[in-house]
Amino acid sequence: MNITIIPQSWAPALLSLLRVMTALLFLEHGTAKILGFPALEPSPLPAFMLIVTGLIELIGGALILVGFLTRPTAFVLSGYMAVAYFIAYPPMGFFPMNNHGELTVLYCFVFLYLAAAGAGRYAIDKA
Repeated sequence: MNITIIPQSWAPALLSLLRVMTALLFLEHGTAKILGFPALEPSPLPAFMLIVTGLIELIGGALILVGFLTRPTAFVLSGYMAVAYFIAYPPMGFFPMNNHGELTVLYCFVFLYLAAAGAGRYAIDKA
């Protein structure tokens, strides 16, 4: 028995929506670190590391947002999130629920999915 709530034909458009919303949320991390908006609490990270990570998030988020070079950018960002998780969160515990790393893990796997699936229907990559 196949029960369909959302038609299969919507999948490419919903993939684009997933890409755009993920990019907007990810981009916010970069704008906070590089542009100071939204304001962040002071970070224990060195300024150099904040600039490098902020630029990765700002540039990568913008590329994913518009759907340009989506697959390679998403692949790089997936790896970036995996490395970030294993550097930042293990000292606070093994499980993402306990160490507050759920968002990082989720970004890692959404970006990995985008690297495989592409940008969806509405993207510069489709032009």
